[in-house]
Amino acid sequence: MKNRIYNILFHTHTISGIIISAALYVIFFAGSFSFFRDDIVNWERNDAPPVSDHIFLDYDKTLDSLNSAHNLNGRDVEFTKYYIENRVSVNLSPTKDTLAEDDLKTNKFFYIDADNLKEHTYADSYSLGEFLYRLHFFAQIKYPFGYYLSGFVAFFFLFAIVTGVLVHWKKIVSNFYTFRPLAKLKTMWTDAHTGLGMIGLPFQFVYAVTGAFFMLKALLIAPMVLTLYNGDDAKFYDDLGYSHPHFEYANKPLSTSYSINSYIEKTKAEWENFNVTQIHIFNYNDENMHLLIEGHLDYQDKFNATGEALYNIKNKTLIESKSPFETKTYLDGVKNVMYRIHYGDYGGYILRLISFILGIISCFVIISGVMIWLVARNKKNIPEKKRKFNEILVRIYLAICLSMYPITAASFIAVKVAKPASMSFIYNFYFIGWLILTLLFILKKDNYFTNKICLLSGSIIGLLIPFANGFITGNWFWKTYSNGDVQLFFIDVFWIVLSLITLWVSLKIKRKTV
Repeated sequence: MKNRIYNILFHTHTISGIIISAALYVIFFAGSFSFFRDDIVNWERNDAPPVSDHIFLDYDKTLDSLNSAHNLNGRDVEFTKYYIENRVSVNLSPTKDTLAEDDLKTNKFFYIDADNLKEHTYADSYSLGEFLYRLHFFAQIKYPFGYYLSGFVAFFFLFAIVTGVLVHWKKIVSNFYTFRPLAKLKTMWTDAHTGLGMIGLPFQFVYAVTGAFFMLKALLIAPMVLTLYNGDDAKFYDDLGYSHPHFEYANKPLSTSYSINSYIEKTKAEWENFNVTQIHIFNYNDENMHLLIEGHLDYQDKFNATGEALYNIKNKTLIESKSPFETKTYLDGVKNVMYRIHYGDYGGYILRLISFILGIISCFVIISGVMIWLVARNKKNIPEKKRKFNEILVRIYLAICLSMYPITAASFIAVKVAKPASMSFIYNFYFIGWLILTLLFILKKDNYFTNKICLLSGSIIGLLIPFANGFITGNWFWKTYSNGDVQLFFIDVFWIVLSLITLWVSLKIKRKTV
């Protein structure tokens, strides 16, 4: 590679990395905890649902309850299970009966508890797990700006990965095996950045691609809709398989008796180990009532095995089915694979723990890259004003990034103390606490102190989480283990192990000079 091209790639890699570093750190740190979103949610609520994607719901009883409360006649009713928890989302379309009351002519969305059929709004279902999950794509910023910001960060991260590989290509193997912790500061940071960057390279590449795809797909789709579909976005989404079928409203009460539960059991009997994740009822209690059942096989049986069955309720016939055992089309395969590899939910706790570790490694790669940039520019030939600016910039970066650990740990205790923790409480506690810590570390003007105290305080608070949970709820981790409450047990033990590791690291950290 010619020197000019090398220098262009090197500076492009450095500049793109520095611009996105703080935002990228937040994405990876919050995203690492998001692998355990469902466990955090159930731990916070003291729930122990079956660890399965299947919707465990008595549909006949639930529909009777919903019909009494919301008058379902003429509506489309959708049950969806997005996460492994007791609460199932319910989406009610406006009624198609033109003579119905006005309040029935609006959409309704809420959650229903599968155990007691109690309804919950999105706000009162909000949790720390949901907060961290949404933080990793900046959903707290007004839509769609947060989504686009995270998407562009992922895109530039992909750019930084490619340029980084090209820059280090010739020495990529030898540098991977080189680590000199006793060398000068810049050498130590460079070795750590290169070695850990290579370990996490496949992981980072996958998440850069899928993250950019999910968050920027609206921008990518818009030109296609305008040029290929003449602005008809409904037709476009229908071709992609995202739309549900449409059935005309007959405006005649259904005279045939039926049981939704029986159709569920029939479908599950047809496809062994089939998890029902979505139920769509068209024209409830109307002569043209139809039922669409969607789901997938256990990932241990088959990685990409989605299926669906469509029934005509009046005639009690199966109209159409797509077996999960059939070979998928290219489109179906791509859609499902993109989601699965991003969420990492197909390999159980082992895969999620590996993904968490790789996510934290990525955080360290980001920090080491910033420190390389600072040390390389802390030379006597650099003007004093530029050196001070660089130091202030890195100080702000480190304060923002590293303070996420103690405030995240503290939030786990806070949601237990303030149970039930409201959406506004979680927002205020996390963001205000994060801001206070960031300002304190910036004013301290000591990067070593910031690193040491963040790790130490986060470790101590993290070790207190299982004890706070035990004292407040009585769910001590040895009890949840004996009861088989896997998710509740996992979060407590996860924090114990993580805190002990970071405590050991914090005690090993020594101030090092250039």
